[in-house]
Amino acid sequence: MSTDIGHSGIVYWRRSLWNGARCEPVLVTLRPDSLHVRDRSLGTVLHVDPRAVSARLSRLGALVLKADGRRCVLVGRGASLSPQPSADQQRTLEHAGSGSPGPAAAGGAVDQLLNGGAAARMRDWHARLTAAGARTD
Repeated sequence: MSTDIGHSGIVYWRRSLWNGARCEPVLVTLRPDSLHVRDRSLGTVLHVDPRAVSARLSRLGALVLKADGRRCVLVGRGASLSPQPSADQQRTLEHAGSGSPGPAAAGGAVDQLLNGGAAARMRDWHARLTAAGARTD
């Protein structure tokens, strides 16, 4: 990844393992010196140097981040009950642009068919964070 440009995208913050309505869209922006995760109202969920983040992928393709004493689980797609990204998130994403193409998010056939490529998106974010200096578990 070229950390000169960075990358932005919308993924989902899984706040509850069981309640799909608590899986909400977040705007994630990775720059050379910051990882910024913002909720639907663009409030800050996490804002840290990527080198201060521990990132690991779960067996099911969730990206587990640990930073500043917090644990944040991100997934590539929400549940059927999850809210849609807000207009503010969409506008901010369009204004920021997606950034560098970075690693390819090629997923397997099962991921594409059953999960819309969500696991591949999270592998892509994991690779980007690793390239930006995040610790991997």
